Amino acid sequence: MRDTLRRAGVLLHLSSLPSPFGVGDLGPGAYRFVEFLAQAGMGLWQILPFCPTEGGRGNSPYSASSAFAGNPLFISPELLREMGLLTPEELAAVPSFSEDRVDYDGVFRWKARCLDAAFARARRSPQIAGEVRQFLHGQRTWLQDYALFSALKKHFDGLPWVAWPEVLRDRDAVALEAKRQELAWDVEREIFLQYIFFRQWGSLRAFCSAKGVHILGDVPIFVDHDSADVWSHRDLFLLESDGSPSAVAGVPPDYFSPTGQRWGNPLYHWDNLRKTSFQWWEDRLVHALCWCDELRIDHFRGFSACWSIPAQDATAERGEWRPVPGEELFQHLKRRLGKLPFIAEDLGVITDDVRALMARFHLPGMKVLQFAFGGGFPENPYLPHHHVPDSVIYTGTHDNNTTAGWFREEASKEVRDLLAEYLRYPVTDRTVHEAFLHMAFSSVARTAIVPAQDIFGLGSEARMNTPSVPLGNWAWRLPIEFLRREGAQRLRRALFLGGRLAKVPYGGGERLDSVKR
Repeated sequence: MRDTLRRAGVLLHLSSLPSPFGVGDLGPGAYRFVEFLAQAGMGLWQILPFCPTEGGRGNSPYSASSAFAGNPLFISPELLREMGLLTPEELAAVPSFSEDRVDYDGVFRWKARCLDAAFARARRSPQIAGEVRQFLHGQRTWLQDYALFSALKKHFDGLPWVAWPEVLRDRDAVALEAKRQELAWDVEREIFLQYIFFRQWGSLRAFCSAKGVHILGDVPIFVDHDSADVWSHRDLFLLESDGSPSAVAGVPPDYFSPTGQRWGNPLYHWDNLRKTSFQWWEDRLVHALCWCDELRIDHFRGFSACWSIPAQDATAERGEWRPVPGEELFQHLKRRLGKLPFIAEDLGVITDDVRALMARFHLPGMKVLQFAFGGGFPENPYLPHHHVPDSVIYTGTHDNNTTAGWFREEASKEVRDLLAEYLRYPVTDRTVHEAFLHMAFSSVARTAIVPAQDIFGLGSEARMNTPSVPLGNWAWRLPIEFLRREGAQRLRRALFLGGRLAKVPYGGGERLDSVKR
């Protein structure tokens, strides 16, 4: 029997959570947000990738130094204080950070000092030392390499691994062990921070589960070239003998970009992955599913074929489609995992082979309402009357303007008139988010997800990311005063009318300072 459960969720990255420490974290503000979701009857929380982004990567969660590690930036200082690893005086010394924008450089500097102090105290605790050793054993397939990679990056002042001394670049065992001993403090610190991050995340996820809120994670298809993954698994990527990419990923020229997009990520060596029975991909997805309930697979069309660009080219024009054994990979994963709890990001130009791959493994795709009124009416596939149950409806994504911002700044008069005619009533930039919520919640799509900005009708000042704009992204934060009970009750009524209330009843009543973590 097919699943007929209708549900709804909110898209909010960890960096956007309320916190007094300059960036969202896994402390009380996160628990407050989950309480809000439970009060509203939301059954799903979608997050962006939570991997480390420090080191001049533009703070993008899609550009990380590891596909497995957690970002220490999201560690809660308040929970470290509860463990006795920070003092009240150290927390009180927090600078006056903005409440609505992330100052990444300032937060990195301040939190680094806090995390150093916490690590120094933790080293004196036999109990924590034992827990860290146990955690390291459970994460041994990636954590040792990541910790050494991070320590070496710090040692070489952020240089990419291809610029390290050859013996370290090429992972000479003797040289690596010598550096591991020399940089023991930094290596141990990285392992400790990963233990703390996943300890705090595991507690928050357990709280979500108790409240009937599932976590939808996000897995980028590609990884950064300057990452622990590529450095430690060079045979799984298309690289030259010196470690530089021989081909890189992107998308071909189209109406919006006459030269295409050159992303720069190295391509996978799928023949070598096949020889290992896709072990690295299995490890990656199993690891992600240990910390999330479901996963959105970014750029899913890359599992059918990827756009391969010569590494020396500055644009994507001379690329070519290279086939990918996606069916073999997902067949293997199905044998290992059973049901595949994945959502396929299938936005853009999608071909029949990609649709067939999704259908073969019953993977729902995405529908975005902001795309519905821009052309092709009435055949536009994003219009509500073309939705299908096996899909996920979004008002917008992290790469779009907010719905209010889109209506005010991007929607033409023709689009506004068509939207009013379709709805049978006029809307303004102050009410368009309510109309989009109604369309999303009343869609036949079984899952509806709304960016938090659209829940509250925020404008373009709350936009999360503008693709191809390198600066100023990923900085918006949700003010804690938005998480009022009356707002949750209004949202709950909208979910009720759309038949999307979470099936687990909300208990309510807990004070945040009494939550056991």
